[in-house]
Amino acid sequence: MPNEPGCVAVVDDDPIMGESLQRALELEGWRAVWWQTGRNAVDGMPELCPDVVLCDIRLPDMNGEEVFRATNARSLAPPFIFMTAFGQIDQAVALVRAGAQDYLTKPFELASLFHKVREILSLRVRDPAHGALGVSPSMRGIEALLRRLASRSLPILFTGETGTGKEVCARFLHSISPAATEPFMAVNCAAIPSDLLESEVFGHERGAFSGAHQRHLGYAERARGGVLFLDEIAAMPLALQAKLLRVLEERSFHRVGGESPISLKARIVCATSERLDEQTRRGAFREDLLYRINAVTIEVPPLRDRPEDISWLLSRYFSLFTEQAETGLRGLSSMAEDVALSHPWRGNVRELRNRVERAVTLSTGPWIMPADIFPEVRSGMFDTVDPMVSLAAVRDSAEKRQIERVLRETAGHIGVAAKRLEISRTTLWEKMRRYGIEPDRAVE
Repeated sequence: MPNEPGCVAVVDDDPIMGESLQRALELEGWRAVWWQTGRNAVDGMPELCPDVVLCDIRLPDMNGEEVFRATNARSLAPPFIFMTAFGQIDQAVALVRAGAQDYLTKPFELASLFHKVREILSLRVRDPAHGALGVSPSMRGIEALLRRLASRSLPILFTGETGTGKEVCARFLHSISPAATEPFMAVNCAAIPSDLLESEVFGHERGAFSGAHQRHLGYAERARGGVLFLDEIAAMPLALQAKLLRVLEERSFHRVGGESPISLKARIVCATSERLDEQTRRGAFREDLLYRINAVTIEVPPLRDRPEDISWLLSRYFSLFTEQAETGLRGLSSMAEDVALSHPWRGNVRELRNRVERAVTLSTGPWIMPADIFPEVRSGMFDTVDPMVSLAAVRDSAEKRQIERVLRETAGHIGVAAKRLEISRTTLWEKMRRYGIEPDRAVE
């Protein structure tokens, strides 16, 4: 959400203290999530990606220091503020020396806590494109990580199935970096013949080989100070892998047939749909190169593991293609969206995009129906569904799904969910009763 003020995670096993802090932080306008055990905090941190962690030193299953170290074992952990009793000040001071942001001695004034949180949040990188990669916790987490990496030059390796959006993530990283005005050069290593790949990536001099009638600047040189994106890096021949390793170590390269070194100014970002660890065991990929390109490894999950993004992507691509085609379509029917939510999406986001583009192009009615998106499915599959769907029914269905989605993302916290939906708690309870949404996991 563009104006989201920040997320604070509270880690405290005291039910009174934890709930009080959560409510107080929410009243200040922040999103607050409360974990009562250290294990829940460590497990939940990667998806939530809080801006600040407010952590008690004494916890039932592990202490605050263990939570801090386990979180920092993963890249780019959030700032920690520790809550400590007077007798634990030495430990808190040691944690600050180890990298924690600050500590508070119990009992403390809320005003002091709010001041420290505001100081930390004021240092965040703000960008109006928040939510550009998806609305699911996993994609929000990837976006938050990319924002932290944008101003750094570390090599990044994106992994994941074909069609999940690895290049989209790489382009997003480039778009929010200080080098956004420089070129983004994408090379699909699997699509270029192996005997031509070196020339395409690093260029060649005139006469370097048969058919080289003039000098050719490769992708690495044309990227200048931007990004050289090497997609499907696992398909790169071993001989060229050795050259790439040397290029990364020396930050310079030679064109094929050239004698003068050329500085590599671009950031190297790689992607693969293969398991590179398995490739190294089979001798198909250099282990030393793997260590060099995966300073940060980011796995982009398949679409079936982030169902919250399906409706968001359907809406996004529907708007894109209807704008291009200037059709009279009014939207996607709730039935089409329901079928899409249950589809396995083996082709991931790429499959979804292609299906929506086809539906927009060929649909004959005012609404996109299930058969428009999934023409290969027998028409009898939809015979039990009333094809005359009212606009009110479409709105209700979409509203119910959004409420259920936000409740899942906020672990059932009514106050946080209402704030994200921009409605009152009373209104949220009324809508939950109306749509039959069970409040089992709801927390006031």
